[in-house]
Amino acid sequence: RRSRDSGQMKPVHRGLVAGVDEAGRGPLAGPVVAAAVILNSKQKVIGLRDSKKLCEARREELSAQILATSWRWGLAWADTAEIDSLNILQASMLAMQRAVLRLGLTPTHIQVDGNRCPVFAHCGLECTVDTIVGGDDIVPAISAASIIAKVARDHMMRQLDIMYPVYGFAAHKGYPTVAHRAALKKHGPCPVHRSSFAPIKSML
Repeated sequence: RRSRDSGQMKPVHRGLVAGVDEAGRGPLAGPVVAAAVILNSKQKVIGLRDSKKLCEARREELSAQILATSWRWGLAWADTAEIDSLNILQASMLAMQRAVLRLGLTPTHIQVDGNRCPVFAHCGLECTVDTIVGGDDIVPAISAASIIAKVARDHMMRQLDIMYPVYGFAAHKGYPTVAHRAALKKHGPCPVHRSSFAPIKSML
């Protein structure tokens, strides 16, 4: 019942609500990652909230529970090249579309964190959609999506840290910290830095 790629969507499953959120819009490097989650009402995960309000260890713990107990989940991302080509907002929308498609079915309704959402009808998804500002802290399914997206992206940034160790990606995950900016000043940007973002663009 976990996420899987599917060439064609299955019929709409009545009563299924998917929460959708993304992680990584603000960093100077790495992908933007999105998740879609349909929670299992019979196996509740206690402690769901905005991933940014949880410590790393708690996020990891909750992510494992979400992946193990959710009725369906999907993870997807848009890479640095897509971010630079489309802009970060549209790349985030694309990642969300991909995450929902990886549920392997069409939910009845989709709830997206924030005030902007993709046009899912363009993906062949005939379902209702609404946006909820602050939804990642008040809607359990969105909170769950926030958590697994954040944990998945953090894992990806640790892998990029192995490839590009001089930048400290494992510590700051690509965000514009003092240490990251100092590394950029010393070494210049690498292929996974977002060249469309002002601090990177000024160095190119």
